[in-house]
Amino acid sequence: MTITINLSPDLETKLQDKALQEGKEIHQVITELLTTLIEWEIEDSKEAIKGIERGLSDFEQGNYRSFDEFAKEQDEKYNLS
Repeated sequence: MTITINLSPDLETKLQDKALQEGKEIHQVITELLTTLIEWEIEDSKEAIKGIERGLSDFEQGNYRSFDEFAKEQDEKYNLS
């Protein structure tokens, strides 16, 4: 598949420099960078969903504290008073 995008001159230069340093074609570098970014985003989303699910599960089980308790702990921990 061919996709055409417009890059700023600065970004294009950076990509060309990276490709040259790695001995690759610029399209290879762009593909690798996009693949890494997409994989990271997918994993980050999965981790966020897991965290939310854990929080909801804890809440449903009664494992939570009031905001006042949290605020007091943070005040003491970071000497915020």
